[in-house]
Amino acid sequence: MAQLTLTINGRNYGIACEDGQEQRVMDLAHYVDSKIKDIARAGAGTNESHLLVLTALMLSDEIFDLRDQVDEQGGQTDKSEAQKHDELIIAQAIDHLADRIDTIAERIKAA
Repeated sequence: MAQLTLTINGRNYGIACEDGQEQRVMDLAHYVDSKIKDIARAGAGTNESHLLVLTALMLSDEIFDLRDQVDEQGGQTDKSEAQKHDELIIAQAIDHLADRIDTIAERIKAA
């Protein structure tokens, strides 16, 4: 299991991923970071917790749009094992980020 340190919104997060998936997870983190920065530049987030929630909603909206596009094209095609594996890694990364967002939100509420 590989260990990475990802920087999102100026904060470092330790993440574990499967060996060989390091670049993919780093690419995902860069994408999330760019979306957070876009929202922050627009002045939409009132605090870090709010900014992270808005980013999660924006990314979810992108996923839903992509699903709709796939449905319009006649449904999903057979996925290769590599695609299924990539989707699993993405889902795990999103779950981990969601847990981190929850932790940060709880800390902010407690402060």
